[in-house]
Amino acid sequence: MPNLRGADIVAQTLARAGVTHLFSLSGNHIMPLYDAALDANLAIVHTRHENAAVHMADAWGRLTHEPGIALLTGGPGHANGVGALYTALASDSPLVLLSGHAPLRELGKGSFQEMRQAEMAAPVVKASWTAQRTDGLAEDIARALRIARSGRPGPVHLSLPVDLLEAKVETVRDVTHFHEPPRALDAATADAVLALLSQAQRPLVLAGAVMSNGRASGIREKLAEALGLPVLCMESPRGLNDPALGALAEVVSRADAIVLLGKEPDFTLRFGQAPAIHAKCRLVVIDPDAIALKRALDVLGREQVALSANADTVAAAQVLIDRGRRMKIQAWRDDVEGAVRFRPPEWAQLDSGQGSVHPVEVGRAVQRVIDTSADAVFVSDGGEFGQWAQACVHASTRIINGQGGSIGSAIPFAIAAKLARPDSTVIATTGDGACGFHLLELETAIRAGVAPVIVVGNDACWNAEHQIQLRAYGKARAHSTELAPTRYDQVAAALGAHGELVTRAADLPGALARAVALRKPALVNVMIQRLPAPTFTRST
Repeated sequence: MPNLRGADIVAQTLARAGVTHLFSLSGNHIMPLYDAALDANLAIVHTRHENAAVHMADAWGRLTHEPGIALLTGGPGHANGVGALYTALASDSPLVLLSGHAPLRELGKGSFQEMRQAEMAAPVVKASWTAQRTDGLAEDIARALRIARSGRPGPVHLSLPVDLLEAKVETVRDVTHFHEPPRALDAATADAVLALLSQAQRPLVLAGAVMSNGRASGIREKLAEALGLPVLCMESPRGLNDPALGALAEVVSRADAIVLLGKEPDFTLRFGQAPAIHAKCRLVVIDPDAIALKRALDVLGREQVALSANADTVAAAQVLIDRGRRMKIQAWRDDVEGAVRFRPPEWAQLDSGQGSVHPVEVGRAVQRVIDTSADAVFVSDGGEFGQWAQACVHASTRIINGQGGSIGSAIPFAIAAKLARPDSTVIATTGDGACGFHLLELETAIRAGVAPVIVVGNDACWNAEHQIQLRAYGKARAHSTELAPTRYDQVAAALGAHGELVTRAADLPGALARAVALRKPALVNVMIQRLPAPTFTRST
């Protein structure tokens, strides 16, 4: 590649690595990359906010198993995107954030939009640095992709000074090393884990987000089938109270052996302490991150951990599949499955009549769409409504806002999902507060030629915080969480999407059917009852 600009090196290296899409918002410092993208055949999905671009790269990474690429300009553009990196980090999602940067030759002199970008991103990524040489840009890109994929997948940041992008070099070393080999679980440790599980009467495997629905090529389901024991993914900030996992807390507290497979014993597991996990439960911790593994041992106490290993999650699962035998614990498997599937029987008969729609009725209608669609992708974020939706809707491929608990990602997630899976029905649920973050991205969807369906649960409230106020301070001191009952459907229509208002449950199936049938983005604005998210306890 003789006499190439740095921007050409970056673009062609991305293309050689298999990258096809850049999620971006334009700006001064990245205009050379926009120009170079043309010759490298890189499609640019041009968003309305930098934060949304990073969310789209996040969803792309989860669905394609290849790092999503966000391309932002320097200074305030970079700063706008940093917040979304936390969602990706907490969800084990591989992405690379490429940010334009003030010229190296001007640093320290008050350059336009000069900012310590690498330092700003560092706390919410696996690695963060600023490129220093034009002839080193190819290796910078390759290194970023390797780190994003390897071990525990996650986001990586690389700042690209504009003078390096504009500079030309005579020769560039060819770079092809875009992957690190996975770190597998050694056979002796795998056999020890399997022996421990075989001695238990109530064993469980709790996996992290990298083994959630639609990720890792169904490895979680394969592991459960091969060993004949429950393998559950925990990816929600509600943890043991995750409504999508029903009465999970009950069975976790009774387990006598638990393998934490890429799952940290953090707040979602109440730090592994009794009664959340029984004091005599034997624990195995397998984690791809040596620092996270040490932290887990410190949190749990080394006397509580029977075995620990530093190995990649999916690679470790594959070794356990290859070496394991199916265990005869049918009654326990049935008990765990029953707990996870448990929902109150009265939900089946819920009927709000002419009043505001119960969130269960929304979930029921969305589930019908998924059940009648081939290869549907379900997306969800938001506070209380998001939890209702996740409790009611199951799909083989699901993307949620994840353990980080941020909101506002559903619309960008849905757009990226439709780009990654153009033949799939993509349906997203989001609260009215959450949808306000990136509602304008519907216009992005129109320009990108994709048609996700967005279902807004509208209770005119920041309801998660409102419920905290009610519980902690009482109704008389609940304040500053109200929203207007906004016609988000009319906003969608003004942007060029399809918008429809639903005020009765009986009208919801028809509205969703029309939204799915259209060939443009659709938003269904459902006026729902203001209710706290559900928690489940089976009656005994």
